[in-house]
Amino acid sequence: MLLSRQSQWPLTEPGPADTELDLIIDAALRAPDHGNLRPWRFVTIRGDARGPLGDLLVDLACARSPGEPRSAHAHRRQKAFAAPLVIALGAALKAHPKVPEIEQLLAAGAAAMNMLNAIHALGYGGFWATGPDCYEARLHDALGFAPSERLLGFLFVGTPKTPGHAPTRPSRSEHVRDWLPPQPA
Repeated sequence: MLLSRQSQWPLTEPGPADTELDLIIDAALRAPDHGNLRPWRFVTIRGDARGPLGDLLVDLACARSPGEPRSAHAHRRQKAFAAPLVIALGAALKAHPKVPEIEQLLAAGAAAMNMLNAIHALGYGGFWATGPDCYEARLHDALGFAPSERLLGFLFVGTPKTPGHAPTRPSRSEHVRDWLPPQPA
């Protein structure tokens, strides 16, 4: 089952029901987490809430390109409607003597991957997207993330419009090697 998972785009209705969303979130909460810090944070955006998110995405694009007319960025609004469910992925980072920030970010990434696997297992499609919007303080604040939390991207979740095609996977040899200890001189 896991070997058939792939990013799916474009996505349409239906999205997961509330009980399925609970399973997706529960899968995220089972991710590896050194120090039991539970750094993951998720904000779900669906239904009519996608409209104001889309408007904000246009505003952010306009602010990044002040010389361009608003109409040049109007297409950015559609990003909020690219799937019936959008999940903002966040990480709550804490100073910890034994768990560096990178491990907390990796735990949040593992939670996101667990979500993508659960989305796939439930028969939906998922797509993890980042981009310049993720680094915008206005978006961070609008989504309700605390100053110590970081926005890591968005999961778009819904039903694939077209059947997925099995992607070509790289050969294992390009990514895996056996370690051999150094030989004494």
